[in-house]
Amino acid sequence: MDTSELIEILDREGRSLALAAEAAGTGAEVPTCPDWQVRDLLRHTGMVHRWAAGFVAEGHTSPRPGGGEPELDGAELLAWFREGHRHLVDTLRSAAPDVKCWYFLPAPSPLAFWARRQAHETTVHRVDAESARGGGIGDIAPGFAADGIDELLRGFHARRRSRVRSDEPLVLRVRATDTGDAVWTVRLSQQPPVAELGETGTADCEVAGPAAQLYLSLWNRAPFPGVTGDASVAALWREKSAVTWS
Repeated sequence: MDTSELIEILDREGRSLALAAEAAGTGAEVPTCPDWQVRDLLRHTGMVHRWAAGFVAEGHTSPRPGGGEPELDGAELLAWFREGHRHLVDTLRSAAPDVKCWYFLPAPSPLAFWARRQAHETTVHRVDAESARGGGIGDIAPGFAADGIDELLRGFHARRRSRVRSDEPLVLRVRATDTGDAVWTVRLSQQPPVAELGETGTADCEVAGPAAQLYLSLWNRAPFPGVTGDASVAALWREKSAVTWS
């Protein structure tokens, strides 16, 4: 996706997250993250926004720890979150296209990476905030959802730290039914998963459905819309695929 489009999505999603969090209240439980209340969600996402902006704004070329989460709550916490989100959006919008800084997944450029990563980070956590508020989850565009599935499968879980492993070789197919050729073949083994675009060979299990539903399912925010074949492969994904900050 185009970097400027991703920044626009990040802008919109962060504002929607804050509105949902405000409506829910910072003490509300987050059903999609059972160990969290809304205050934890705001503190975490606000910290990540500031951490990400720092690489682009200050040109850091090696990994750096996050700045820690504040003890703020209520209206002060919401204001802190909104300030950090606005700073991230403004930083990405004003950055030179060839800015040099650290990033951790394959991307055309550091700026493209951070725009994509923070757009998806914020969208998933917007869904968390809406789950706490109740009243339904807002839309996720199919093309953007497919992009996020690709980032997760071919980016995050290609890293050695992925815990999705299988003693015996298995193949999981992921098929978005509303975005044309958005199909991935994910090979599971004792090594990190290897995902490729396209329908290659036979699969032990296929998960299929609209891209937005698959996106949330693969991030463990919703059940899989449809599972065929060996359901234990889909269960393995749900058990092992959590992406954590540390």
